[in-house]
Amino acid sequence: MIRPRRRSWPLALLASGALLLSGCAEFDDSAAGQNWQPAPELTPEAGPQPELPEAGTPAVPSGPPTSQTPIPPPDGCKDFDKAVIATCLDTVSAVAALPTDGSTIGALAAERKSGRVFLVGAEAEKSEFATLDVVAQGDGGLTGLALSPTYGEDGLVFAYVTTPTDNRVVRFAQGQPPKPVLTGIPKGQTGNRGALLTDGNGSLLVATGDAGNAAAAADPGSLAGKVLRITPAGLPAEGNPRPDSPVLASGLHNPGGMCKTTDGSRLWVTDQGPEKDALYRIQPGSDLSVPAWTWPDQPGVTGCTDWTDVLAVATSTGANVQNLPLTEDGSVGGKPQVTMDGNNGTSYGKLGALDPVTPDVAVAGTINKDGGTPVSSDDRVVLVVRQPASGSGRD
Repeated sequence: MIRPRRRSWPLALLASGALLLSGCAEFDDSAAGQNWQPAPELTPEAGPQPELPEAGTPAVPSGPPTSQTPIPPPDGCKDFDKAVIATCLDTVSAVAALPTDGSTIGALAAERKSGRVFLVGAEAEKSEFATLDVVAQGDGGLTGLALSPTYGEDGLVFAYVTTPTDNRVVRFAQGQPPKPVLTGIPKGQTGNRGALLTDGNGSLLVATGDAGNAAAAADPGSLAGKVLRITPAGLPAEGNPRPDSPVLASGLHNPGGMCKTTDGSRLWVTDQGPEKDALYRIQPGSDLSVPAWTWPDQPGVTGCTDWTDVLAVATSTGANVQNLPLTEDGSVGGKPQVTMDGNNGTSYGKLGALDPVTPDVAVAGTINKDGGTPVSSDDRVVLVVRQPASGSGRD
């Protein structure tokens, strides 16, 4: 199993710098390689742009930088921004941060249209990890990635993909063909996006689009427009509202991403609705009708990261990150602070995915080649540093 090369600087510098109903496969959780069987603290003004040390600088800076040197524009695929860890990809719709001991940064980055998955990391050339057959019609393709709950032992990765006949969850390991895990998720002209997340208890969460049929989201007999919870083999997970069903919650339109607290006690899903974008707290057995926050201007919410007191939500149309302050009980406690919009931190354009690497750093993918304004090094994988909580009052 290829792993990204180690960085020449500690990860800690990043924060202190500046920035079934049908179709379940039945096969076991064999390890990769085995035969498959049936189955300093940033201020709001500082923005999220890290200034990582040059080679030869002290391992621990004595303090935050007193000024910022303008970053030259990209030169072809070479990007001078040290927050950029991979360049010249195509529509990075999904990312999955690799496990780290704090001294490395690595991730898997997936291209929606091509189905290619790359291994990326700082100071390491990107390398192809796998290629999945996908149909990128409408908003479909390869839209979700998640590492196996036991990735360190089995090297398995889950993906949400669109095929000629359906949307589905597959799993794969480097050098092995993908195997179906959950099939038969409805496919439509729109509403084919999906998102994946491990729940911290050994199960896989699957957010599905409504395939362009809003009524399907409320239909308990459909896998469309749902948050599903399944085992790594594709079966309904223990503790679901109905033991024979993978459905955990209902009412999604076009999910952008999911995220959780470190211990999995708090789960979130973002959704691009027909009239407004929304953030929902996932509760077993609920219909997702009461959002935790809404965006009437529809910035195209995508991936998210729960940093305990702040929930960061990436956006595509908005081309920024919306940082929602959270109260102790997990409620949204104020209006979002907008960063990475070019005014409050460097903008990387349209963002399509977000996944935490550490408690203070996340990895994001850009989708500027899908209706945006790409620069020569797009699409890119970039690092995002958490913002402190701020803001008060509610809309």
